[in-house]
Amino acid sequence: METINSKQAPKALGPYCHGTKIGNLIFTSGQIPLDPVTNQLVTETRQATRLVLTNLLSIVEAGGGKLETIAKVDIFVKSLENYSTLNEEYAAFFGEHKPARVITQVADLPAKATLEMAMVAHVTD
Repeated sequence: METINSKQAPKALGPYCHGTKIGNLIFTSGQIPLDPVTNQLVTETRQATRLVLTNLLSIVEAGGGKLETIAKVDIFVKSLENYSTLNEEYAAFFGEHKPARVITQVADLPAKATLEMAMVAHVTD
């Protein structure tokens, strides 16, 4: 098992790494919308979605994957109120690529974030 950390993603809030690579599979830790430069939490749905997806992609890339090798995205939101906005940003980010996805409404998230996501990707040679 290989530990993955991305210099482009915000530092972990706890005792964990950004991701792990086992064979040709990459598993990311959950990411909330923290700006990696300012360490400020972004709460506006469109910006938060884009930021989390970008941070996660940097982790996947640090492990040798790329956007097209992302197989699954898990999304946790405090409210489904902005579901359509999240979907718009998600669709714009992935374009024609359509990874499997789950979205779950939860009671709370770390640092009072409005959303959190994690990914599973693979590495191709």
